[in-house]
Amino acid sequence: MTASVAHNNAKHVGRQAAGHSLFHKLCRAGLAARGVLYLLIGWLAVQIGLGDSGEEADKKGALQTVAEKPGGTVMLWLLVLGFLGLALWRFSEAAFGQPLPDGQKATKRLASFGRGIFYTAGFVTMLSFVLGQGSNSSNEQSKTWTARAMEHTGGRWLVLAVGIGFIAWGVGNVVGAVRRKFLEKLKLGQMSPRTKPVVKTLGVVGRSARGIVFGAVGVFLAHAAIKFDPDKAKGLDGTLREFAGTAAGPWLLVAVAIGLLTFGAYSFCEARWRKVEAVR
Repeated sequence: MTASVAHNNAKHVGRQAAGHSLFHKLCRAGLAARGVLYLLIGWLAVQIGLGDSGEEADKKGALQTVAEKPGGTVMLWLLVLGFLGLALWRFSEAAFGQPLPDGQKATKRLASFGRGIFYTAGFVTMLSFVLGQGSNSSNEQSKTWTARAMEHTGGRWLVLAVGIGFIAWGVGNVVGAVRRKFLEKLKLGQMSPRTKPVVKTLGVVGRSARGIVFGAVGVFLAHAAIKFDPDKAKGLDGTLREFAGTAAGPWLLVAVAIGLLTFGAYSFCEARWRKVEAVR
């Protein structure tokens, strides 16, 4: 068997797997898991804005909250499985294209690959937590990664590039939300006339809030690279707390947190109506 034949066979098997109904269910389970995570992070951020500085408003804080509840271990494993589904779904889009009219474009597939890496990192973090290996807060992870990167030649520029990437991703989310581009990814025909405006509102508000937050994360990473100071980097929790330190005070953090709660609710809409089928 030649290398080209083996490659074609592997691609055929991969396409069949990506087109299987069980894989689609796993993708939708992942979107629901994302919704749960953002609901928890948003709620923790609301509490911080109202004066409770308890759990971090990030993955670690959300996972810790779940772990403390009855049946928490089972729920944690479901979240782990869901994020594995998210990662595999995005990598399948990178390999075969997004289910959109222009989904075969290199830029679209590259974007899916980047999101696949992002969700893989989330999956690894969750798995480590569930297996009892602990998990650092997003602030600690961000500062540690930035410091390690800067130890190497060109690491400073890598951190700057990642920061710019987060800023671009954040801006893209906000612009896409305002322009309602996300509706192209949904099965609108399956929604009732009353459901469509609700989903549209949740998407605009939620996706905009998420874009603002991750854009801000990118700003702090870029600042750390420019100042050559890893301590300037902040994760999700640190970024959210910075909103409370603005002239608007903690109410800005509460507003952003409500936006993240909205994105969590919108994620359940995507779990129901998102186009997840691989391009044929």
